[in-house]
Amino acid sequence: MIKVLFICLGNICRSPMAEAVFRQIVREKGQENIFVIDSAGIGNWHIGNPPHEGTRRKLDEMEISYQGQLARQLKEEDMKDFDYVIAMDQQNMDDLQQFSSISSKVTIRKLMDFVERPKEQNVPDPYFTKNFDYTFDLVREGCEHLYDYIEKQHEL
Repeated sequence: MIKVLFICLGNICRSPMAEAVFRQIVREKGQENIFVIDSAGIGNWHIGNPPHEGTRRKLDEMEISYQGQLARQLKEEDMKDFDYVIAMDQQNMDDLQQFSSISSKVTIRKLMDFVERPKEQNVPDPYFTKNFDYTFDLVREGCEHLYDYIEKQHEL
């Protein structure tokens, strides 16, 4: 199994959007049986809540399922259990450094690091910008390139 975890601040906007988009890409490629895909937040403010209304609205518009997604906080063991921990921005990357049990097998990168010439280095948080369309465009592009990267790494 290839385990991918998306990280953002509160796990209600960007990371659940990325989880849903990446899950859709994997499904379209017929590879859902070899992936575990999840998301989590650095903070604990939204634990147990569904994705933000703006995220749900955008995913509904794009006909991408987010069924069953509820916010959770990143746990120490996630840094051992997942193969790829994908952060939405540099602050998330900095926050990940607090975890002492980071496995040597885990790849920790920002989502936009997988895009050759990204429009942004970080995925802006639509909780603050209110621009869920732009966030979705970046997330979709990043997830497509992330899948391509993983496909090459694992010879899918």
